[in-house]
Amino acid sequence: MASESGKLWGGRFVGAVDPIMEKFNSSIAYDRHLWEVDVQGSKAYSRGLEKAGLLTKAEMDQILHGLDKVAEEWAQGTFKLNPNDEDIHTANERRLKELIGETAGKLHTGRSRNDQVVTDLRLWMRQNCSKLSALLWELIRTMVDRAEAERDVLFPGYTHLQRAQPIRWSHWILRRVGRGIVQGCCGGAVTEGRAPGALTSALWLPNSHAVALTRDSERLLEVQKRVNVLPLGSGAIAGNPLGVDRELLRAELNFGAITLNSMDATSERDFVAEFLFWASLCMTHLSRMAEDLILYGTKEFSFVQLSDAYSTGSSLMPQKKNPDSLELIRSKAGRVFGRCSGLLMTLKGLPSTYNKDLQEDKEAVFEVSDTMSAVLQVATGVISTLQIHRDNMARALSPDMLATDLAYYLVRKGMPFRQAHEASGKAVFMAETKGVALNQLSLKDLQAISPLFLGDVSRVWDYGHSVEQYAALGGTARSSVDWQIGQVRALLRAQQA
Repeated sequence: MASESGKLWGGRFVGAVDPIMEKFNSSIAYDRHLWEVDVQGSKAYSRGLEKAGLLTKAEMDQILHGLDKVAEEWAQGTFKLNPNDEDIHTANERRLKELIGETAGKLHTGRSRNDQVVTDLRLWMRQNCSKLSALLWELIRTMVDRAEAERDVLFPGYTHLQRAQPIRWSHWILRRVGRGIVQGCCGGAVTEGRAPGALTSALWLPNSHAVALTRDSERLLEVQKRVNVLPLGSGAIAGNPLGVDRELLRAELNFGAITLNSMDATSERDFVAEFLFWASLCMTHLSRMAEDLILYGTKEFSFVQLSDAYSTGSSLMPQKKNPDSLELIRSKAGRVFGRCSGLLMTLKGLPSTYNKDLQEDKEAVFEVSDTMSAVLQVATGVISTLQIHRDNMARALSPDMLATDLAYYLVRKGMPFRQAHEASGKAVFMAETKGVALNQLSLKDLQAISPLFLGDVSRVWDYGHSVEQYAALGGTARSSVDWQIGQVRALLRAQQA
C-alpha cells in the first residue's frame, strides 16, 4: 500500500520529492482517461486473487464494492484528485483505501504498475479501435452512397496534376474506399477469366478513394487483434509467483489471448506503434482526398463546392469561403505522423524491460485517437454535403484527353501499341501546330499519319464512349463502377453481420 508520502513506492525513500520533479513525473493529467478500464482491470484481478486464495470472498466483495464507488465518482465527476496522485493507478488505489480501509492494500498483491498500466492501455485501445472502426465504415458508406448516386457524371482524371483521361466522378470517389485481394473464408482469390458475378470466395477492389479506406479498416482490424492480448499477471518483469490464474483474468476481461512472456508483456509497445502507423496511413489517404477536393473547389476548377457547415470566411476579405475543414484534415496528418515517429524514436533505444520512457505512449494514443475521431466525422460531413458542378466538370473535358483512345483505335485496327502511341503523338503535334483541337483534324490529316484511320474514327471523340471502353474490373466504365460499388456494399453488409 502507499507509504506516508502517499506514494506506492515510497517505503525505501527519505524526504520529499522535489516539486518540479513531482510535476515532471506525474501523468495523471492525461492517464485519467484510463479510469474506467483501470477499475475494470482491478475488479478482474481481485477475482483472480480470490481464486488463488489470496483474498477471502468477503474481502473480494469489499474491494469490488469499493471499486464500484470509485467508478461512480469518476462517472459523476465527483472524484477528487490528491496532489500525491501521480497517475490513475495511485489515485484509484488511494481512493479505494479511503473507502474500504486497509483491505485495499491487498489488491496490488503480485501486481505491478508495469502489467497494470499496459493492461489498462490495451483495454482502452480495444474499445477505442471499435469506435474508430465504426466511424471509418460510416465514411465509407457515405462515399459509396454518393458514388452510386452520381455514376453518370464525367470529369477529367489527372496525373501529375495534368489532365489525363476522362473518368467517372464515382470512380474518383471510390478511389479511397477499397482494398486489393481479400481472401474469403476458403482462402479463395480472384482468378483469371472468372466473371464478376462468380466472385464468391474473394472480393477485389481497385486502388480508389473509398476503396483505400477499406484497406485502412482491414489494417485496423489487424491492430485490434494484437491489442487484444492480456498482459495482466506478468508482474513487473518475472511473472506472478502467487498462483494467479491468468486464464481467469483473460476470460474476465474478454481478451482473445494471453501474452507469452512476462518481460515482453510489460515492456513492449509495438501494438501502440502499429496503431499510430495505422492512423498515419489512414490520414495519408484522407489528406490526399482533402487535397483533391481543395483543388476542385477553387475557382480555377469549380468542380465542387463545400457546404457552409464545413467552411469558414476571412476576417478581411468578405468574398472568401475557405475550405478549413479540408485544410485541417490535411494538416492533422502531419500531427499524427509526428506522434508515430516520436514513439518509434522513444522505443528504439530502450533496454529491456520497463522504463519510464514508456509513459510517453499514452499521450500519443489519446491525442491520435481524438484526432482520428474528429477527422473521420468531419470527412463524413464534408462528403455527405458536398455540391458538385456537373456542367463545369463536363466543360473541363477536352479532346486532347482522348489521345490515348486514338492510339487504342489504331490498336484495334491491328497496329502494335508502340506504333499506335507514336501515331497518336504525331496527331497531337499536328493539332498543336495547326492551332486546332485534336478532334478538329480532318480525316485527310489523320490518314497522312496512318492509312488505318477511317471514317469511324469520329467515334473516338465521344467522352461517354471513351469511359465505356474501360470495362475491365476496376475500370471507369459504368459496368465496372457498378461492380466496384457492389463489392463495397458486400463489405458493408459483412461488417454489419
